[in-house]
Amino acid sequence: MNNKILVIGSNSFSGSHFIDAALEQGNKVAGVSRSKEPDPVFLPYKSNQYQIENFRFFQYDLNHDLENVLSLVNDFRPEYIVNFAAQSMVGQSWETPEDWFKTNIISTVNLHDRLRTCSFIQKYVHVSTPEVYGDCEGLIKESRMYYPSTPYAVSRAASDMSLMSFFNNYGFPVVFTRAANVYGVGQQLYRIIPRAVLFFKTDRKLQLHGGGTSIRSFIDIKDVVHGTIKAMRNGRPGEIFHFATSENISIRSLVEKIADIMDIDFNEYVQIAEERPGKDAAYLLDSSKAKKELGWEDNLSLDDGIKQVVSWVEENLKELLKQPLDYIHKS
Repeated sequence: MNNKILVIGSNSFSGSHFIDAALEQGNKVAGVSRSKEPDPVFLPYKSNQYQIENFRFFQYDLNHDLENVLSLVNDFRPEYIVNFAAQSMVGQSWETPEDWFKTNIISTVNLHDRLRTCSFIQKYVHVSTPEVYGDCEGLIKESRMYYPSTPYAVSRAASDMSLMSFFNNYGFPVVFTRAANVYGVGQQLYRIIPRAVLFFKTDRKLQLHGGGTSIRSFIDIKDVVHGTIKAMRNGRPGEIFHFATSENISIRSLVEKIADIMDIDFNEYVQIAEERPGKDAAYLLDSSKAKKELGWEDNLSLDDGIKQVVSWVEENLKELLKQPLDYIHKS
Protein backbone atom coordinates (compact mmCIF):
# COMPACT_ATOMS: atom_id res chain seq x y z
CA MET A 1 0.00 0.00 0.00
CA ASN A 2 2.93 2.30 0.81
CA ASN A 3 0.94 5.09 2.44
CA LYS A 4 1.96 7.24 5.40
CA ILE A 5 -0.28 6.74 8.43
CA LEU A 6 -0.14 8.60 11.74
CA VAL A 7 -1.60 6.62 14.64
CA ILE A 8 -2.50 8.67 17.71
CA GLY A 9 -2.83 6.50 20.80
CA SER A 10 -0.34 4.00 19.39
CA ASN A 11 0.27 2.30 22.77
CA SER A 12 -3.40 1.48 23.19
CA PHE A 13 -4.63 -2.07 22.68
CA SER A 14 -6.48 -1.16 19.48
CA GLY A 15 -3.81 1.25 18.25
CA SER A 16 -0.98 -1.28 18.58
CA HIS A 17 -2.90 -3.93 16.66
CA PHE A 18 -3.77 -1.41 13.97
CA ILE A 19 -0.08 -0.56 13.61
CA ASP A 20 0.77 -4.23 13.26
CA ALA A 21 -1.76 -4.64 10.43
CA ALA A 22 -0.76 -1.38 8.72
CA LEU A 23 2.92 -2.34 8.75
CA GLU A 24 2.09 -5.78 7.39
CA GLN A 25 0.47 -4.05 4.40
CA GLY A 26 3.70 -2.16 3.68
CA ASN A 27 2.73 1.27 5.02
CA LYS A 28 5.01 3.70 6.81
CA VAL A 29 3.62 4.44 10.27
CA ALA A 30 4.34 7.03 12.94
CA GLY A 31 2.90 6.38 16.38
CA VAL A 32 2.12 8.91 19.11
CA SER A 33 1.24 8.16 22.73
CA ARG A 34 1.67 10.09 25.94
CA SER A 35 3.49 7.26 27.73
CA LYS A 36 6.59 5.36 26.72
CA GLU A 37 6.02 2.12 24.86
CA PRO A 38 4.85 -0.64 27.23
CA ASP A 39 6.33 -4.11 27.51
CA PRO A 40 6.51 -5.84 24.09
CA VAL A 41 4.02 -8.42 25.35
CA PHE A 42 1.38 -5.72 24.74
CA LEU A 43 2.73 -4.58 21.34
CA PRO A 44 2.12 -7.14 18.58
CA TYR A 45 4.21 -5.26 16.01
CA LYS A 46 7.32 -5.79 18.16
CA SER A 47 7.37 -9.48 17.22
CA ASN A 48 7.57 -8.65 13.48
CA GLN A 49 11.11 -7.31 13.27
CA TYR A 50 11.10 -6.87 9.51
CA GLN A 51 8.44 -4.19 9.92
CA ILE A 52 10.20 -2.03 12.50
CA GLU A 53 12.14 -0.01 9.93
CA ASN A 54 8.81 1.42 8.73
CA PHE A 55 7.68 2.50 12.22
CA ARG A 56 8.73 5.38 14.46
CA PHE A 57 7.37 6.12 17.92
CA PHE A 58 7.00 9.58 19.49
CA GLN A 59 6.12 10.13 23.15
CA TYR A 60 3.83 13.16 23.03
CA ASP A 61 0.85 14.07 25.22
CA LEU A 62 -2.02 15.90 23.50
CA ASN A 63 -2.66 17.81 26.72
CA HIS A 64 0.86 19.24 26.84
CA ASP A 65 2.65 18.61 23.54
CA LEU A 66 0.18 19.72 20.87
CA GLU A 67 2.80 21.78 19.01
CA ASN A 68 5.12 18.77 18.88
CA VAL A 69 2.33 16.63 17.48
CA LEU A 70 1.56 19.25 14.84
CA SER A 71 5.24 19.54 13.90
CA LEU A 72 5.29 15.77 13.41
CA VAL A 73 2.17 15.98 11.24
CA ASN A 74 3.70 18.67 9.04
CA ASP A 75 7.03 16.86 8.76
CA PHE A 76 5.63 13.37 8.18
CA ARG A 77 2.67 14.58 6.05
CA PRO A 78 0.49 11.48 6.49
CA GLU A 79 -2.28 10.73 4.04
CA TYR A 80 -4.22 9.13 6.88
CA ILE A 81 -4.53 9.85 10.59
CA VAL A 82 -6.24 7.32 12.87
CA ASN A 83 -6.94 8.52 16.39
CA PHE A 84 -7.37 5.89 19.11
CA ALA A 85 -6.34 8.26 21.90
CA ALA A 86 -8.80 9.03 24.68
CA GLN A 87 -9.02 9.17 28.43
CA SER A 88 -10.88 5.89 28.81
CA MET A 89 -12.37 3.87 31.70
CA VAL A 90 -16.04 4.44 32.40
CA GLY A 91 -16.28 3.91 36.16
CA GLN A 92 -13.22 5.97 37.04
CA SER A 93 -14.49 8.97 35.05
CA TRP A 94 -16.84 9.79 37.95
CA GLU A 95 -13.88 10.40 40.27
CA THR A 96 -12.16 13.24 38.36
CA PRO A 97 -14.44 14.05 35.40
CA GLU A 98 -12.43 17.18 34.59
CA ASP A 99 -9.55 14.96 33.41
CA TRP A 100 -11.83 13.23 30.93
CA PHE A 101 -13.23 16.53 29.65
CA LYS A 102 -9.77 18.04 29.31
CA THR A 103 -8.35 15.19 27.22
CA ASN A 104 -11.40 14.01 25.29
CA ILE A 105 -12.90 17.42 24.54
CA ILE A 106 -10.58 20.40 24.96
CA SER A 107 -7.28 18.89 23.80
CA THR A 108 -8.94 16.81 21.11
CA VAL A 109 -10.91 19.75 19.68
CA ASN A 110 -7.74 21.85 19.68
CA LEU A 111 -6.03 19.12 17.67
CA HIS A 112 -8.87 18.94 15.15
CA ASP A 113 -8.96 22.69 14.72
CA ARG A 114 -5.31 22.64 13.65
CA LEU A 115 -5.55 19.51 11.50
CA ARG A 116 -8.43 20.89 9.43
CA THR A 117 -6.00 23.17 7.58
CA CYS A 118 -3.70 20.30 6.54
CA SER A 119 -4.69 19.72 2.92
CA PHE A 120 -2.53 16.58 2.59
CA ILE A 121 -4.77 14.60 4.97
CA GLN A 122 -7.01 12.35 2.86
CA LYS A 123 -8.89 10.79 5.77
CA TYR A 124 -9.07 11.26 9.52
CA VAL A 125 -10.48 8.21 11.32
CA HIS A 126 -11.91 9.00 14.73
CA VAL A 127 -12.25 5.85 16.83
CA SER A 128 -15.26 6.55 19.02
CA THR A 129 -17.31 4.38 21.38
CA PRO A 130 -20.87 2.99 21.65
CA GLU A 131 -20.94 4.48 25.16
CA VAL A 132 -22.19 7.70 23.53
CA TYR A 133 -25.56 6.03 22.92
CA GLY A 134 -26.20 5.22 26.56
CA ASP A 135 -28.45 2.35 27.62
CA CYS A 136 -30.38 0.98 24.65
CA GLU A 137 -32.72 -1.80 23.61
CA GLY A 138 -32.30 -3.75 20.39
CA LEU A 139 -29.66 -3.23 17.75
CA ILE A 140 -28.36 0.34 17.52
CA LYS A 141 -27.91 1.93 14.10
CA GLU A 142 -25.48 4.75 13.37
CA SER A 143 -28.35 7.26 13.29
CA ARG A 144 -29.17 6.65 16.95
CA MET A 145 -29.31 9.84 19.05
CA TYR A 146 -26.68 10.26 21.76
CA TYR A 147 -27.74 9.78 25.37
CA PRO A 148 -24.47 9.42 27.33
CA SER A 149 -24.77 8.40 30.97
CA THR A 150 -21.23 8.81 32.37
CA PRO A 151 -18.59 11.57 32.28
CA TYR A 152 -16.54 9.39 29.93
CA ALA A 153 -19.45 8.96 27.52
CA VAL A 154 -20.36 12.67 27.71
CA SER A 155 -16.80 13.66 26.84
CA ARG A 156 -16.67 11.31 23.87
CA ALA A 157 -20.07 12.42 22.55
CA ALA A 158 -19.02 16.08 22.75
CA SER A 159 -15.86 15.40 20.74
CA ASP A 160 -17.84 13.44 18.14
CA MET A 161 -20.36 16.23 17.71
CA SER A 162 -17.60 18.81 17.39
CA LEU A 163 -15.94 16.75 14.67
CA MET A 164 -19.20 16.40 12.78
CA SER A 165 -19.56 20.19 12.84
CA PHE A 166 -16.06 20.43 11.35
CA PHE A 167 -17.11 18.06 8.58
CA ASN A 168 -20.29 20.04 7.87
CA ASN A 169 -18.63 23.47 7.98
CA TYR A 170 -15.10 22.83 6.69
CA GLY A 171 -15.40 19.54 4.82
CA PHE A 172 -12.91 17.97 7.23
CA PRO A 173 -12.57 14.36 5.96
CA VAL A 174 -13.50 12.54 9.15
CA VAL A 175 -14.86 9.00 9.34
CA PHE A 176 -16.13 7.64 12.65
CA THR A 177 -15.88 4.04 13.87
CA ARG A 178 -17.51 2.45 16.91
CA ALA A 179 -16.90 -1.13 17.95
CA ALA A 180 -18.61 -3.30 20.48
CA ASN A 181 -16.57 -4.63 23.39
CA VAL A 182 -13.18 -5.31 21.86
CA TYR A 183 -10.91 -8.03 23.24
CA GLY A 184 -7.97 -10.15 22.15
CA VAL A 185 -4.33 -11.06 22.58
CA GLY A 186 -2.31 -8.27 24.19
CA GLN A 187 -5.20 -6.50 25.92
CA GLN A 188 -4.62 -4.63 29.18
CA LEU A 189 -5.00 -6.89 32.19
CA TYR A 190 -7.74 -4.83 33.83
CA ARG A 191 -10.15 -5.74 30.99
CA ILE A 192 -12.57 -8.54 31.77
CA ILE A 193 -11.38 -11.34 29.46
CA PRO A 194 -7.61 -11.24 30.09
CA ARG A 195 -8.25 -10.44 33.75
CA ALA A 196 -10.51 -13.47 34.19
CA VAL A 197 -8.02 -15.73 32.40
CA LEU A 198 -5.10 -14.47 34.49
CA PHE A 199 -7.02 -14.71 37.77
CA PHE A 200 -8.22 -18.23 37.03
CA LYS A 201 -4.71 -19.25 35.99
CA THR A 202 -3.23 -17.96 39.26
CA ASP A 203 -6.01 -19.10 41.66
CA ARG A 204 -7.34 -15.63 42.45
CA LYS A 205 -10.91 -14.52 43.11
CA LEU A 206 -12.47 -12.47 40.33
CA GLN A 207 -14.96 -9.75 41.29
CA LEU A 208 -18.07 -9.65 39.11
CA HIS A 209 -19.63 -6.18 39.42
CA GLY A 210 -23.40 -6.21 39.75
CA GLY A 211 -23.48 -9.94 39.18
CA GLY A 212 -22.53 -9.50 35.54
CA THR A 213 -26.07 -8.93 34.25
CA SER A 214 -25.25 -6.35 31.58
CA ILE A 215 -25.36 -7.58 27.99
CA ARG A 216 -22.52 -7.00 25.55
CA SER A 217 -21.21 -8.13 22.18
CA PHE A 218 -17.53 -9.05 22.28
CA ILE A 219 -15.46 -8.80 19.11
CA ASP A 220 -11.84 -9.77 18.49
CA ILE A 221 -9.45 -6.90 17.86
CA LYS A 222 -8.23 -8.29 14.53
CA ASP A 223 -11.76 -8.15 13.13
CA VAL A 224 -12.07 -4.55 14.34
CA VAL A 225 -8.71 -3.57 12.83
CA HIS A 226 -9.76 -5.12 9.53
CA GLY A 227 -12.86 -2.90 9.57
CA THR A 228 -10.93 0.20 10.65
CA ILE A 229 -8.55 -0.13 7.71
CA LYS A 230 -11.50 -0.52 5.35
CA ALA A 231 -13.14 2.59 6.83
CA MET A 232 -9.86 4.50 6.50
CA ARG A 233 -9.48 3.66 2.83
CA ASN A 234 -13.05 3.43 1.60
CA GLY A 235 -15.34 5.10 4.14
CA ARG A 236 -17.07 8.26 2.93
CA PRO A 237 -16.26 11.35 5.02
CA GLY A 238 -18.96 12.20 7.51
CA GLU A 239 -20.07 8.57 7.87
CA ILE A 240 -20.16 6.39 11.00
CA PHE A 241 -19.47 2.65 10.92
CA HIS A 242 -20.22 0.03 13.56
CA PHE A 243 -18.20 -3.15 14.04
CA ALA A 244 -19.85 -5.88 16.09
CA THR A 245 -20.73 -9.56 16.09
CA SER A 246 -24.22 -11.02 16.26
CA GLU A 247 -23.32 -12.97 19.41
CA ASN A 248 -24.66 -11.17 22.49
CA ILE A 249 -23.77 -12.38 25.96
CA SER A 250 -24.04 -11.25 29.58
CA ILE A 251 -20.82 -10.56 31.46
CA ARG A 252 -21.65 -13.43 33.81
CA SER A 253 -22.15 -15.85 30.93
CA LEU A 254 -18.90 -14.63 29.39
CA VAL A 255 -16.98 -15.37 32.59
CA GLU A 256 -18.73 -18.74 32.88
CA LYS A 257 -17.62 -19.50 29.33
CA ILE A 258 -14.01 -18.61 30.19
CA ALA A 259 -14.20 -20.85 33.27
CA ASP A 260 -15.55 -23.74 31.17
CA ILE A 261 -12.80 -23.33 28.56
CA MET A 262 -10.18 -23.34 31.32
CA ASP A 263 -11.91 -26.16 33.22
CA ILE A 264 -12.36 -23.94 36.29
CA ASP A 265 -15.21 -23.98 38.83
CA PHE A 266 -16.96 -20.62 38.31
CA ASN A 267 -18.54 -20.56 41.77
CA GLU A 268 -15.20 -21.18 43.47
CA TYR A 269 -13.29 -18.42 41.70
CA VAL A 270 -15.89 -15.65 41.27
CA GLN A 271 -17.46 -13.33 43.83
CA ILE A 272 -20.23 -10.79 43.28
CA ALA A 273 -19.35 -7.12 43.86
CA GLU A 274 -21.31 -3.86 43.88
CA GLU A 275 -22.23 -2.49 40.46
CA ARG A 276 -20.38 0.55 39.14
CA PRO A 277 -22.41 3.80 38.81
CA GLY A 278 -23.90 4.66 35.42
CA LYS A 279 -23.14 1.31 33.82
CA ASP A 280 -25.43 0.75 30.84
CA ALA A 281 -27.45 -2.46 30.88
CA ALA A 282 -26.92 -3.04 27.17
CA TYR A 283 -25.71 -1.55 23.93
CA LEU A 284 -25.70 -3.81 20.91
CA LEU A 285 -24.54 -2.45 17.58
CA ASP A 286 -26.02 -3.00 14.14
CA SER A 287 -23.03 -3.47 11.81
CA SER A 288 -25.00 -4.04 8.58
CA LYS A 289 -23.83 -0.69 7.17
CA ALA A 290 -20.15 -1.68 7.46
CA LYS A 291 -20.92 -5.01 5.82
CA LYS A 292 -22.80 -3.39 2.95
CA GLU A 293 -20.65 -0.31 2.28
CA LEU A 294 -17.20 -1.57 3.28
CA GLY A 295 -17.52 -5.28 2.56
CA TRP A 296 -16.55 -6.01 6.17
CA GLU A 297 -17.25 -9.24 8.05
CA ASP A 298 -16.33 -10.52 11.49
CA ASN A 299 -14.58 -13.87 11.33
CA LEU A 300 -13.43 -15.10 14.75
CA SER A 301 -15.91 -16.74 17.12
CA LEU A 302 -15.93 -15.78 20.79
CA ASP A 303 -14.88 -19.28 21.86
CA ASP A 304 -11.88 -19.30 19.53
CA GLY A 305 -10.94 -15.76 20.54
CA ILE A 306 -11.01 -16.64 24.23
CA LYS A 307 -8.82 -19.68 23.54
CA GLN A 308 -6.27 -17.39 21.87
CA VAL A 309 -6.23 -15.12 24.94
CA VAL A 310 -5.79 -18.15 27.21
CA SER A 311 -2.81 -19.28 25.12
CA TRP A 312 -1.31 -15.78 25.19
CA VAL A 313 -1.62 -15.61 29.00
CA GLU A 314 -0.11 -19.08 29.43
CA GLU A 315 2.80 -18.34 27.06
CA ASN A 316 3.58 -15.00 28.72
CA LEU A 317 2.53 -15.70 32.30
CA LYS A 318 5.89 -14.91 33.88
CA GLU A 319 6.04 -11.48 32.23
CA LEU A 320 2.35 -10.69 32.74
CA LEU A 321 2.62 -11.27 36.47
CA LYS A 322 5.12 -8.37 36.56
CA GLN A 323 2.58 -6.00 34.99
CA PRO A 324 -0.07 -3.89 36.77
CA LEU A 325 -3.35 -5.73 37.16
CA ASP A 326 -5.45 -2.62 37.72
CA TYR A 327 -6.04 0.58 35.78
CA ILE A 328 -3.60 3.37 36.68
CA HIS A 329 -5.06 6.81 36.09
CA LYS A 330 -3.00 9.53 34.42
CA SER A 331 -4.40 13.04 34.44
